[in-house]
Parts: sequence; C-alpha cells; structure tokens
Amino acid sequence: MKFPRLLSLVLLAASAPGRACAAPETTLYHNDFEAAEVGKLPAEMMVMSGDLAVRQEAKEGRFLELPGEPLDTFGLLFGPTPAGEATASARFFGTKKGRKFPTFGVSLGGVGGYRLQVSAAKKTLEIFQGDEPRQSVAYEWKDGSWTSLRVQVRKAKDGWVVEGKAWPAGTPEPAAWTITFPTKEEPSAGRAGIWGSPFAGTPIRFDDLDLSPAH
Repeated sequence: MKFPRLLSLVLLAASAPGRACAAPETTLYHNDFEAAEVGKLPAEMMVMSGDLAVRQEAKEGRFLELPGEPLDTFGLLFGPTPAGEATASARFFGTKKGRKFPTFGVSLGGVGGYRLQVSAAKKTLEIFQGDEPRQSVAYEWKDGSWTSLRVQVRKAKDGWVVEGKAWPAGTPEPAAWTITFPTKEEPSAGRAGIWGSPFAGTPIRFDDLDLSPAH
C-alpha cells in the first residue's frame, strides 16, 4: 500500500521494505503518483524526451511509465533545484526480452549532471557525468523486479564525492555506498531526473521519486 505525497519517509520505510526511502527527515520533494491523474504527467515535471504518463494497476497502484518503443533514451526532471549537496532516489521496473535489456537511472544536477545508471546488459552499475562514463562496478540486475536507486553528491575535504547504491525490492537499503566517484570539479546546479532506455522493447516504470539534502 502506498502513502500520500510528502508523508514521513520513516513511515514509508516501515510499510514497504526495499523502497528507495532511507532519506533524511527534511524532504525537498517526494511523489508516489497516488494523487496523480492517470494518463497524464504531473504538471511540475519537465519532460526532456519520451511519452511518459501515469498508469495504474490493481496490484502496483499508480506509477509513471515509459513505453517500450521507440528504442532511445528518455527522461524528465523533477523537484526543485537543490542548493549544493543533495541525494535523489527512485524505484524502477523493467523486463528483458531475449538478449535485450533495459537501462535506467536517477540523476542530480540537470541534464549534464551526475547520473547513477543500471546497465543491465553489461551487468554494471555506473556513474555518468552527462553522457560521459566516470565509474563502473559489477551489478547483477534482477529481471521483472522493482529496483531502487539512490545517487548522492556531497562536499568532501578535497573536492566532491558522487555516491550511488542499488538494491532489489524486498531487501533493505544497503548501509554502504555501492559505487563512488571523487572529483575536484564542482557539480552543476540543476534539478533531479529519471531516465530510461527501453532497449528490450518493453515498458519501463518509475515510482517513489525523492529529493532530499545529502546525509
């Protein structure tokens, strides 16, 4: 069962283990789409590309869906523009078809910012800066299951650190970050985003979008 937008993330975590919800009490933005109109997109979101719209199923409730075609990369920006350090998270659902796999991710800092991405075909979890790959670690994606992603950008002693983690539905959020990328370059300002590439030819679903201060 889902909860209304902006409800305490502590209660959200207790009710739905494995969701992208282990965030600070101060939440800049949260949307589980339960109050959104089916067939449309919430007005505060900015579509960069793709025919994304809210859909509903009896079991899953409401979520945002990207069609399985055309085969390209699509996404949107959500929430306010955070000042400095921040963390963004979302849940993703996709399926493979034969040897074809989806790709999906969550980002901070606008279109050219840092994106945490599951590249299922390569069995990797990656950090991109815009379209440039910066870091990669092995990751085994689970087909046909919701996957939570969290990306964080924070100030470090000698620069900045981009951190990310991924975990499947039904498991708690890992305490440690799965992937990190240190940089001396100050991150760009911009809104958080979600992205999907339906290379398998099947829809990609998004849910529980969240933006919070870094922690």
